[in-house]
This record gives sequence, C-alpha cells and structure tokens, in this order.
Amino acid sequence: MQYTQLIDMTMPNINITHELDQIVELIAKTPHGIGLDAIAKTIDSTSKRTLQRRLATLISQKRITAAGVGRALKYLIPDETTTLNSSSNDDKSELVGEVYVPLSAEAQEIKNYVKKPRQQRRPVSYKTDFLEQYHPNQTYYLPADIREQLHSLGRSPAENTPAGTFARDILNRLLIDLSWASSQLEGNTYSQLDTERLIEFGQAAEGKDAMETQMILNHKSAIEYLVMNIDQTDVSKETIIALHAFLSDGLMADPLMCGRIRNRAVDIGGSVYLPIALPQRLEELFGIVIDMAAEIIDPFEQAFFLMVHLPYLQPFEDVNKRVSRLAANIPLIRHNLCPLSFIDVPQQAYVDGMIGIYELNRMELLRDVFIWAYERSCQQYVAVQQHLVPPDTFRLRYRLQLSSIVASIIRACKPAEVSNVSLLMPETVLEEDRERFVNLVIAEFQHLHAGNVVRFGLRPLEFAAWQENNKI
Repeated sequence: MQYTQLIDMTMPNINITHELDQIVELIAKTPHGIGLDAIAKTIDSTSKRTLQRRLATLISQKRITAAGVGRALKYLIPDETTTLNSSSNDDKSELVGEVYVPLSAEAQEIKNYVKKPRQQRRPVSYKTDFLEQYHPNQTYYLPADIREQLHSLGRSPAENTPAGTFARDILNRLLIDLSWASSQLEGNTYSQLDTERLIEFGQAAEGKDAMETQMILNHKSAIEYLVMNIDQTDVSKETIIALHAFLSDGLMADPLMCGRIRNRAVDIGGSVYLPIALPQRLEELFGIVIDMAAEIIDPFEQAFFLMVHLPYLQPFEDVNKRVSRLAANIPLIRHNLCPLSFIDVPQQAYVDGMIGIYELNRMELLRDVFIWAYERSCQQYVAVQQHLVPPDTFRLRYRLQLSSIVASIIRACKPAEVSNVSLLMPETVLEEDRERFVNLVIAEFQHLHAGNVVRFGLRPLEFAAWQENNKI
C-alpha cells in the first residue's frame, strides 16, 4: 500500500482539515450512507489506510457516524443513522456504537478472534521464537512506507537541535496529555481537566481513589525524568527499570518489587496468555529484548518493538504496559520527533491489540492502533507548535551552563545577583557573550516556580528553601 499523499510539513493541520471537510461534504450528499470503497474512488488522492484514519477521526469528533457491519458498513451524517438498516445479504445491520480505530483486514481478523469468549480461546504460553524471528534492522514490524509517513508526520521545528529540545518546548502540555491518556488506558477515571489541575496546581480531584491520583503523579514524574535527562538516557535495562520505579511507586502490592524484575508468576486479566514464570529465564530474556531494541536504528520501529515485546514478556509484576508506552517515547524524544501521547486512543482497541500480541503473536491490530495514535498525537502538537515562541539560539548554545549555574545558586541558597553569577561563570562562555549570559541567568530566575524547577534537576523542596532564605 502506497502513501503518496504525505502531510505538507509547512502547514500539516490545514491539509488534514481540508481532507476532513472534503469527506464530510461527500458523505452529506449521500443521505442513505456511503461505503469506504465509494469514498476512496471519489477522493482518490488519499490511500485507503489514511482514509480509514480520517474517517475514525471524524467519528471521534461526532461529525459523522458509521452503521452496518462488514461490507455493509456505511458512513453517514449523524442525524441520518437511525433509519439505516440494509445489507446485501439481507442481514440486519447494527448501528456501530463502539469507539475504535480503522482496521486493516488482518487487524480485523485479530479483533474477531479476541472478541470470542475466553472459553473458546486456547491458552498459550510465552514463545521464544516470536522474539527469535526478529532481527534488528532486517526485520520490520512497520513497513517502509509507513515508517516514511510517520517520519514526515512527526518532524518538528527542533529536528536539528540537541536531543529532547522539542519535548522540553512542549513539556507542560505533554505532561498533562500523556499522563492522562496513558492512565485512562488503565481504567483511570480522571478527566483531562482534573489531570491538568493535579499536575499544575497539585489539586487532587474530589471523589477519586487515591490510587488514581498516584497513577497520574507517577506518570508526571516518569515523563519529567525522560525529558529532562534524555541526553543521558537511552534504551537500556537501567532506563526501563527506572521507568518502572517511577510508574509503580506506591502502586505495587509488594513495595520491594518497585523497580525490580519479578520473581513470581503472573497472569493477564481477560486473556488466556500465561507469561513466563522462571525468574532466571525472565531476567535473561529481559536483557535480550532490551539489547535487541537498542540495536534498532529507526525510532518508530524501535518504539513499536518496545510496545510489543515489553508487555509480552511481562518483566514486572505490574505496570508493564505503562512502562512500554513511556519507553516507546524514548527514541521519539531523542530524535526531536513529535512524542506519542496516546491522546484519544480507544481503550478497547488498545487492549484488543495487546491480546493479539499475547495470544496470537500478531501485531497488525496493535500496529493500526499505533499508527492512528501517532497521527492523532501529531495533530495535537501541530496546534501547540504554532503557539511556540521561536527558540532563542543564544540560550540553546549555553543551556548546559545556564542549568548548572541556576541549580548551583539555588542549592547554595544564594541570591540571584550579578556577583554570584559572575563567580560561577564557566570558561566555556565566550568573553564577548558574558554580559549577555549574566543577564540571561538573572532573567531566568524571574520565571522560576515550583512547577518548572525540575528543568534544572531541582526538587520543589530545594526551590522552596531558596525562596525562604532569600525572602522571595
């Protein structure tokens, strides 16, 4: 399948909006509904897979709806759907109420299988040949045309800047979106607004379980850890274990298993898959999975590999899928690509995709979810990009020196004065830049608050002590 119509990099959101409007106009002209093939023939500049994602976006926006099943599936303007009840085989079509993502034929096969009752699905255990069949940079779960499309979608204005620049630029938005969306996939009932209040102001939502609040805060800590340390962070056992420590803090039945490979058997709710139980073998396979992932050059292939094989192995007693979702962002953040926030991903589609991995060792359904989710994330952050202030090249040049001095002054509880900045001036700041650099440091202190000091590797308590000592 070819993806010839990639989004224009200068104004991608305008092209997507135009395509969406064009589809809605076409559907509006067919009051009795129109099928996918008919839409594809009329809008022949868009591949069928891309068209399916556009249709799913319009359904999520409630601009259109779908009715019928199989070949009888038709798309309509919402107020027309209640009258549709037709099928070439005279079967009764059902109004499609399930929020899902558009699926390829292969993914639909997986969905049909995992929808069967558990009693009709054969119990399976971990299969090492699923991993052994994969050869980094020779085997690809994401075909070349899809990888090309994802690279075009995810390219950011910061592509030629140090690793993590783009993620730091949108950090406030990313903390909210990724913390909320990833937690929602685990059944967390916090709303996006509740999540924003918790992350920005520390206000826990009323009536919510403390575990839900902890889950959100754990995501925040893990995302900050990744973004602020990405130049020293890569796909390694240490990084994955650190992510688990952040994400599982206060949520494990046995606190000692926070940040540790499990030493007991686990099962998967809703699945007939039985993960490997032998601790020594588990430890060995965990190392192999991470080493293989680290060899993968393409960031999207690396991200998807982690989303497939970390949950399949289940190296931790719990929180495995959360770890895999944040781990998938490591290569994207390192390459200054748009991060994957999982915003608006239907929970059931994601769960079904994972069960397809567990029970069938097939990734087509999860792959469709991954592609749809990434396009949705890119749409979200295109809007954020348009409101970003152009980067200050002087600040970028001296960002490490700036961070070091700010952190040193706060930890020493010294006032933010020219004399103190001058005493700490590193030799790497050019003579002709020193006066401007001092002004940059002083100005930075005017914008500091407890919510953003993490950018300098500082804890809120350290900042509070500095404020108290300097009567700020």
